[in-house]
Amino acid sequence: MYLVEKIHKRFGKGPEILKGVTLEIEPNKTTVLVGPSGSGKTTLLRCINLLELPDSGVVDLNGARCEFGNGKKYGRNSTQIRDVREKTGMVFQNFNLFPHKTVLGNIIEGPTQVLGTPKDQAVEEARELLRKVGLLEKENAYPAELSGGQQQRIAIARALAMKPELLLFDEPTSALDPELEVEVLNLIRQLVEEKRTIVIVTHKMSFAREIADQMVFFCDGDILKKGSYEELQNSGIPRVTQFLNMLQ
Repeated sequence: MYLVEKIHKRFGKGPEILKGVTLEIEPNKTTVLVGPSGSGKTTLLRCINLLELPDSGVVDLNGARCEFGNGKKYGRNSTQIRDVREKTGMVFQNFNLFPHKTVLGNIIEGPTQVLGTPKDQAVEEARELLRKVGLLEKENAYPAELSGGQQQRIAIARALAMKPELLLFDEPTSALDPELEVEVLNLIRQLVEEKRTIVIVTHKMSFAREIADQMVFFCDGDILKKGSYEELQNSGIPRVTQFLNMLQ
């Protein structure tokens, strides 16, 4: 079971970004988060893997559990937080590759430094992932020598190298030109077909409709509606249908 429950989050004295969000993520299925900008989708994604710590609520990823609020405090490197993060792999909008490391160096960093994987084994597994994403010939290149689409495929390989139970994608094609986004979308389709547990934030409705087992519509910091694309489209909720129709 992968569950976030009653998650509240604000930044400083600003407005509350998440207002008690509860979401169960189904194993081996793809959950797509949609909704207007600023509605809380990315913040929830970052709370799932604890890049942002909720003000209150529960994050429970298949037994790795953190409870927030009621005076509970966790250090940034606490065992509980580490256990949650080790179950997730995150792919960001802007790749976030280490510019001073080669492609191979980027991919083996997590397994060797976090998981304690022997370097020879990490390199072998990294090369298998590079074959998977179609970029084995780029193992000695640096990020600046790659196209945006290639960098994002490397970022996905880096996330997979941690052998996560849960893959998180935050607008993975938003920084790419249309020609380059195709290769990234095709790779994500492959991961969906492998029945991985995936949560993805996207504004690409045609792609969302294609891959989603569950769609979750966010508005003003909470979930307004969840279900299949058809269930959202036929929900009778004007805010939901207006948004979906606008992005067809």
